Amino acid sequence: MTTYERDATTLELPWPFAGREDELELLRRSLAGARRGIVVTGPAGCGKTRLATEAVRGTDCARAAGTPESRAIPFGAFAHLLPEPVTLHRAVQLLSGVRTLLVDDAQLLDDASAALVHQLAVDGRVGLLVVVTDGTPVPGAVRRLWTGELLPRLPLERLPEERTARLLTEAAGPLDPLTARRLLALARGDLGLLRDLLAAVRPRLTPVPGTGERAWRGPVPLTPAVHERAAHVLGRACPRERETLDRLAFAEPLPADPAGLDLAACEVLESDGLLHVDDTGSVRLAHPLYGPVLRAAAGRLRARRLARTPREPARALDAERAALTRRIDQDDVRAMPTPVGEWLVAEGGPLPAGYAAVRARFARLRGEVKEAAAWAREGLRADPGNAPCRCELDRAGALSGGHDDHSGTTLADLADPYDAVRLGAPEKVIDRLSGVFARHADALTRADARALDEVAGELERRGFTLFAAEAHAQAVAAHRDPRAARHSRARAVALAGRCQGARTPALSGLALGELTARQRQIVTLAAAGLSNRQIADRLTLSIRTVGNHLYGAYTRLGAGDRGALPWLTDAAAAQPA
Repeated sequence: MTTYERDATTLELPWPFAGREDELELLRRSLAGARRGIVVTGPAGCGKTRLATEAVRGTDCARAAGTPESRAIPFGAFAHLLPEPVTLHRAVQLLSGVRTLLVDDAQLLDDASAALVHQLAVDGRVGLLVVVTDGTPVPGAVRRLWTGELLPRLPLERLPEERTARLLTEAAGPLDPLTARRLLALARGDLGLLRDLLAAVRPRLTPVPGTGERAWRGPVPLTPAVHERAAHVLGRACPRERETLDRLAFAEPLPADPAGLDLAACEVLESDGLLHVDDTGSVRLAHPLYGPVLRAAAGRLRARRLARTPREPARALDAERAALTRRIDQDDVRAMPTPVGEWLVAEGGPLPAGYAAVRARFARLRGEVKEAAAWAREGLRADPGNAPCRCELDRAGALSGGHDDHSGTTLADLADPYDAVRLGAPEKVIDRLSGVFARHADALTRADARALDEVAGELERRGFTLFAAEAHAQAVAAHRDPRAARHSRARAVALAGRCQGARTPALSGLALGELTARQRQIVTLAAAGLSNRQIADRLTLSIRTVGNHLYGAYTRLGAGDRGALPWLTDAAAAQPA
């Protein structure tokens, strides 16, 4: 039997490229331009190497990379490209015939290799793509590539969560929302770590009945990448601070009081960025990876001493449920942490149905319809006959198109009078509403577009993303000024794109009607996941033309990027002919 270890040579499924289309085009133009080169910088795990690899795909490109091992060897990064021994002048001569050279991890280059890269940039005959990771010392010769204006620099930030979520879906297929959120929270924008975690949990994904999604429940896999991200940070803590970290690992969140935690240790750990104190005074570890690593390092006796008693999670869960209910009653559903409930779900433990129903309702009111359904299913797993969880699952299904939607519902059937406003019949219930919901009904009754936009802004501030999208959508039809109507449409589209595919009557008119035929064609292909290059090849267009059409479509629709396009094309398909 042959076994394979997970190391640098392990064959893995290809990681899809997405979310960096504009940057990719910039790199390709830079390598084809007069100066023929660019430096890409950014934090570890932001996708620099993946972007650079995609930029040189299909070209005649030589590659070199700095490593900790080769840093002590002159020209160590280029040993496979140069005979030995060699001088700097001779090395430049030997590599001057290379058309394109990709140098990865240039912050790890030895001084001779760094000088070689610098001289190649001065010489100008080789197209250079140099990748540098932020946060570590960089050889002076490499830094002078951009500070001396030899090459332009492209600083990359971590991908926004929306784009990272789309990348995760493309790599893994449809995931249960709680699984996707957990993976994104663990990786925190580090694409290398996300890829590592996904590879580890793939065998543990199980189908979610009736959804086409797969879910992961259970402990975090302690892969080498997980240890690398956490262990070297946690190793700096002294024994007194480590005791505090271990207590949090087994029982977070904890109150920061004299009887609960060592306050002096907490102050040091907070200043070191190892723990976080929220507005209520609760203390938790600063990164979700720290807990699994600390728990794995504790022996059985230590774990037994530090572990929660069964009553402790129950009390904390009751407190979370009360906080969620209070926020709903106050018409304020802005995001709030629910670490205990999420921990129970993540570990695969039973979640009380009463908590699950409230958490599902909170998510649904925020427009997170898939998350609402996932929380409701968790409650039904513990209590299959629970009526509130069943109701939340049905309502989330109606919003996502999984069941009959509101278009065939009578006002007498509605559980919430505000639904009448969302269906466009505010006069029936205006006297039964209060606050911002009453103002919404009044503005819609008077067809006051400006008031509808103001109501939408207030709803958005309170966390009612879906309701805000609907109010902006209703304002579109009420506006007499086409420019104002376009602005309302843009806001409605942007907000609806954050609502996990929710489909409602108020949003049904927000589709692709304002686009040209070519823009609709390109937007539809982009929404299906095709890159600009793939679209260009299919339609026999230049990549620049595709990009220009997409930019024009984004401007007209108010979509900031590809993230909103699947929702728009779904909405267009759902409209009657």
